[in-house]
Amino acid sequence: CAPYADGEFNREDRQLMDDAVFPYLYDRRGGRYPISQARWRGDDGSPLMVSPLGGITRDGVDRSERSQWRYRAALPVSLEQWVSLGEGCTPLLRATVDGVPLRVKPEWFNPTASFKDRGTTVMMSVLASQGIMDVLEDSSGNGGSSVAAYAAAAGMTAKILAPESTSTAKILQSRIHGARVELVPGDRAATSHEAIRQAETCFYASHNWHPFFIQGTKLLAYEIWEDLGFAAPDSVIVPAGAGSLVLGCFIGFTELVTSGAIPRIPRILVAQAENCSPLAKAFAYGLNHAAEGAWTPTLAEGASIARPVRDQEVLAAVADSGGGFQTVSEEQIPRAVHMLAALGLYAEPTSALVAAAVSGFVKQGLVRPNETTVMVLTGSGLKAVQAMTDILDHQ
Repeated sequence: CAPYADGEFNREDRQLMDDAVFPYLYDRRGGRYPISQARWRGDDGSPLMVSPLGGITRDGVDRSERSQWRYRAALPVSLEQWVSLGEGCTPLLRATVDGVPLRVKPEWFNPTASFKDRGTTVMMSVLASQGIMDVLEDSSGNGGSSVAAYAAAAGMTAKILAPESTSTAKILQSRIHGARVELVPGDRAATSHEAIRQAETCFYASHNWHPFFIQGTKLLAYEIWEDLGFAAPDSVIVPAGAGSLVLGCFIGFTELVTSGAIPRIPRILVAQAENCSPLAKAFAYGLNHAAEGAWTPTLAEGASIARPVRDQEVLAAVADSGGGFQTVSEEQIPRAVHMLAALGLYAEPTSALVAAAVSGFVKQGLVRPNETTVMVLTGSGLKAVQAMTDILDHQ
């Protein structure tokens, strides 16, 4: 990887942002940066967000495009070309879980078999337009294999850092796409620390940090809206580690409210494993940051993040939507995997968190049988062969 420069923004850039004529990036302390600037965090060290956008109505959907790029009018930048492998347009199925009729969004129909492709396609398209050709990513699996695939499609080189415990299938996928994979001793946090250290000399295309990754995941909200006949569900259930899907759904539905396309934001309901639930614990105690805890390994490796980068934003989004959290025990995860498999849905343990959480959300009064609830299954069981084998062997 070659060093990169953040660059400066000129007087004209500043005037445009001051006048709020165009979208801009901002950090937690109010610092503003041009939307075109190739950076992944603010000068204050905090994650960046894109300034609020106006959203689109059904007239803004390009129905001739069969991918999530049909909603590109909702993005803060206009690209002449984009790096796409046909992500999005996943089915919306019907299923009954714990006696509750739900709509199910199986995200393994995306090109690398997880929802991460929704964020990666937008992030990598923007980076390619900015001339970034060497990228660094850290991941417990799905994010890394997604970045590896899209880097290959864009003609970029990629280095992926992953915990030593990462599923073999996910590491294999990254390497097959040509990425250099470095396994880092220790937990997921150790991998993140090493990535930030190496980011001094290589552009950090992090699915947890980069603001355009969330701009990609927000398009899931637009797709659910179109799937339901241009209507919003009452609630959406998602798993969370770093929370990019939580923020994506919240931002996307918020934009649809702003555009007048829907009357209100659905409740964002979040499932976490008890063994690693810093966001759920924080929400329960009214904290505005991730809670500390003696977190231990979980079958839901994709959601095992002890210190989510965007914890403040995720907690605020769930609260603002009227949503909530539900934790899931390690014993519940295999049962949920089998329950989904009995419906023909081969979900990896991280995805199965949402099915295991349904009964808890019903008890909280956040999921109601007479309402429309969409449950998002984020990744395929094919991505977690060893975990799925262990679940089968110990049934």
